[in-house]
Amino acid sequence: MTDIRHVQRVRRLQALAALAGLLTLLAVFLNLGGQETPQSTGRMGKPVLPDFAEARADAAKIRITLADESYSLINGPDGWTLEGSGGYPVRADRLASLAGGLGDLTWGEGRTRDPGKMNRIGLGDPREGGTGALIEIINEADTVTASLITGRKGPNVYARLPGEEQAFRVNGDLPPLYNHDAWLDLDIIDIHSDAVSAVRLFDARGNSLYLQRSVGSSDRSFRPAPPYQDYRLVSRIAASTPALALSRFQPIGVKPARKLTTRPVGRHITETHDGLEVDLQAYREPDGYFVTLRAIEAGEGAQRGSTINQKASGWAFELTEFDWNEFTPPISSIVRPPLPTDPASPAQP
Repeated sequence: MTDIRHVQRVRRLQALAALAGLLTLLAVFLNLGGQETPQSTGRMGKPVLPDFAEARADAAKIRITLADESYSLINGPDGWTLEGSGGYPVRADRLASLAGGLGDLTWGEGRTRDPGKMNRIGLGDPREGGTGALIEIINEADTVTASLITGRKGPNVYARLPGEEQAFRVNGDLPPLYNHDAWLDLDIIDIHSDAVSAVRLFDARGNSLYLQRSVGSSDRSFRPAPPYQDYRLVSRIAASTPALALSRFQPIGVKPARKLTTRPVGRHITETHDGLEVDLQAYREPDGYFVTLRAIEAGEGAQRGSTINQKASGWAFELTEFDWNEFTPPISSIVRPPLPTDPASPAQP
């Protein structure tokens, strides 16, 4: 009887082991999603877009399609611009990164073929609400000459060709594609806070103020300067915040200045120790907070002024409301009028 029980126990263990092996194989199969190996496709190490050089040479447009938006880079007479920006140039470094990245991509190992898993690695078709980014190179005849769905998970870049179910990890890299405004070349001004010597402010009520500091002084050393020398600061930070606003200039968008529909509600003129002046005018538009810039070329700052004007002339730059407010504070929030015993002071702001 004991021998029979032993045999039965052994057979049960063998059956459980076989079942476990079967389940393991099934799990592997499901995890691979029908993975196609690079050897079977013959793609390992080969260019993802073998005809990209020709497509690049004939490109009139690069269209990026995401689940929630689509935008295009246009190759025009004045170079590459972002469609809908009024002809504003795109960042040359970012464009070169995209072109170089697409040209250098090579196929790596095959991944899933399961449509339900594409979104996990950023390769869901964005035209169907998926997580991928569809890149299309289009020529002057409006023909798509190269296309690719790409995505990223962690450090890995994945890709598949539109219309194919096989996903691959690819070798190479591409710039981020999920923010169209990031393509705009909005690096207009590079002025360190130490370079700012003075600022002249004009608020929406017509009041004005001149703040100044000496070379080498701290950021909070701005004081009312003639003819406002007798005005009293509300606080040092109330003066330094608008005085140094241009050193923090970070536009989030742009449109042609000719499309401004309102009148300026504030003016902010920054002066630097080397003679550069930047005249900023602020506009509260129905579609956001905008400013225009004009550099006054003087002294050692003349060359920088010319560079700023080349980039800024004819354009209105959008700021966040917070940043825009730093350029347009009421004068009464910075200083208090002189004491009544001083009759020689300018008119009260």
